[in-house]
Amino acid sequence: MLTDDALTALCDNNGFLRAGEPWAAEVALMLAKREGVELEAPHWEIIALLRDFYTTYGDSPANRALVNFVRQHLGPDKGNSLYLMGLFPGSPARVGSRIAGLPKPKNCL
Repeated sequence: MLTDDALTALCDNNGFLRAGEPWAAEVALMLAKREGVELEAPHWEIIALLRDFYTTYGDSPANRALVNFVRQHLGPDKGNSLYLMGLFPGSPARVGSRIAGLPKPKNCL
């Protein structure tokens, strides 16, 4: 089992996993806990899409790109900012990417 200290050692100063560090559901659960997010089925659905986006485009999505990607794959009920903000408060692209084990989106502060 991964300890919180071990997870901290795997992350950069912004809480994102360093490139090449392993990601698994256990890591996602711990990262989500740090964000105050309790992962349920809708979160995992978006996490899978975030990872698909990264695999397809080689980068983490910005918020607008994430909304469009979700809309394309899951329809307009889930592909909108309000829905995604409800799952990943603050910045769905930044928080979601962090939990999904992806690099920080380039245009996020």
